[in-house]
Amino acid sequence: MFVRPTLAALAPARPYICPSCLHRATFQPLISSPYTSALVATRRRALHTVGNPSTDHDAPFRKTLKDAAKQRKRERSGDSVHQASKASEPRLQKWELTVGIEIHAELNTARKLFSSAASSTNDAPNTHVALFDAAFPGSQPHFQIETLIPALRAALALDCEIQPKSSFDRKHYFYQDQPAGYQITQYYEPFARDGRITLHPHDFPNGISPQGGPIAIDIKQVQMEQDTAKTVHQPPATHLLDFNRVSHPLIEIITLPQIHDPTTAAACVRKIQRILRSVDACTAGMESGGLRADVNVSVRERHTQAAQVGNSYHGVTGLGQRTEIKNLASVKAVEDAIIAERDRQIDILESGGVIEGETRGWTLGSKSTKRLRGKEGEIDYRYMPDPDIAPVLVDKDLVAHLQSTLYLSTDDAIKMLTEGEEYNLTSKDASTLVSLDDGARLEYYLDVYQLLHLTLRSRPECLRGAGKVTGNWVLMELGALFKNEIWSADRVPPNQLASIISHLLQKKITGRTAKLLLSLKFQGDSRDVAQIIVDEEMALQPLSQEEYIELAQRLLVENPNIVKDIVEKKQYKKVKWFVGQMIGKAAEGKVEPIAAETVIAELLNLPPGKLK
Repeated sequence: MFVRPTLAALAPARPYICPSCLHRATFQPLISSPYTSALVATRRRALHTVGNPSTDHDAPFRKTLKDAAKQRKRERSGDSVHQASKASEPRLQKWELTVGIEIHAELNTARKLFSSAASSTNDAPNTHVALFDAAFPGSQPHFQIETLIPALRAALALDCEIQPKSSFDRKHYFYQDQPAGYQITQYYEPFARDGRITLHPHDFPNGISPQGGPIAIDIKQVQMEQDTAKTVHQPPATHLLDFNRVSHPLIEIITLPQIHDPTTAAACVRKIQRILRSVDACTAGMESGGLRADVNVSVRERHTQAAQVGNSYHGVTGLGQRTEIKNLASVKAVEDAIIAERDRQIDILESGGVIEGETRGWTLGSKSTKRLRGKEGEIDYRYMPDPDIAPVLVDKDLVAHLQSTLYLSTDDAIKMLTEGEEYNLTSKDASTLVSLDDGARLEYYLDVYQLLHLTLRSRPECLRGAGKVTGNWVLMELGALFKNEIWSADRVPPNQLASIISHLLQKKITGRTAKLLLSLKFQGDSRDVAQIIVDEEMALQPLSQEEYIELAQRLLVENPNIVKDIVEKKQYKKVKWFVGQMIGKAAEGKVEPIAAETVIAELLNLPPGKLK
């Protein structure tokens, strides 16, 4: 709720003030209640990663992920933006797209960048605002040293070189969300330079990169800067300002213009977001406004770079005239906006027109970008060193310490899970584990596997393939139960799932029984897994070979048409139907699927290997 108090609310003895809402027509500054807040500490995880942040809890298992991918494919096939893209594909043999990305991410800090006000943006509007945040006359910035730590972690995770000395500059422009008339940033001397991010096939939704292999993208610099106020529109003509966000610490990550495909740009933004979460530098993603992307888009005719040498971006010459698309709030928006702007520029150039340097906007679901304003340049912003803020000096020992204590990167985690014989997961399963639930699903998987390894270390034959089996149970079976719920490891503690899988691998229970046990634990059964097996008489008591043959023969005689399909039409998959019938007709825990399948194959005299 926005409050409009009187000026009497300002108490000189209290150093914190809270400007209330400003009407766009009058911009009348008002003061609200004194600054008070309680900070909630965020739990630091070993891996905070998301595939698609907006669907972390809505798609917690493989089937849902597949369904979502199919749905996106269907949507894209009918989307006018993608239809336009497909229609223009032949032109891309003539025109080359070039994209550079600027990502603004909110740092995970307790305090603001230049004041000790809390950095919370989710509380009531204008309740966390210090004098300097509101540009109160005579107030001075006080750099909060602790805000540098998550920024350094982010830069190190992006393989940047940390600068021993950096400084802050003023970027001048007037807008209603910028109370001082300038933004404090790092233009001339950023704290980090020369980084790199590598996109692997597993970073793309379909597991295939446009270039077929890893794609390296250089990062020009990473700089710290302050955020602006949040504008809340109340149609038709009222604009309210929430100053809680003013001076929230940001980092701006600037890539070189080395991206030539919209899918690559989207994957780059997605991976940077995962990296920032993995090192606890940022906890809020694009879905909650904690990360925003600007993309610089240009096209040029292939093999004519020399004719366009006058155009450059971040030191790369020979580019076409670029336009900037501001404030893209989702990975999908990044890809769609680039496609729309690319096709717009090609249309203009092929009709003999000229691309104007300008800032453009994009609305999700639109068919094209729209002009916002002419493009500002360095002269327009009048950058100048901030005289009130001393340079920031970073000791090399601090950098070394942070480097040595960085969390496991997503690439390293996927490499660990896919290479070697310990886990032996597929790249797809590993990527899914890493991306779900801010890394909590991966932590759970590792806990289950470790417990399983301890339980079965005396039976190495049962441990073969245990990594894959554990992955299937964590992603598929348990994931299915969480389909409409938020992930919580407490619903089925790791030791209980490990016990279920251990009994299964030792052939003490059937797969069907294991699923029933998992369901009981998920629904809150407090008994230990071993006790449930005893109480409910779930232990596997397999049929004898003669009993298997008798049951199978009876089913084959009762279903001659299915037998004919299997033997004559070679529809071998229908053997599974008989296996299911045998399991259903026998008592719980009596029939093992593999044993049943083997008996049926022998009775039907099927060729070896046809059932795999």
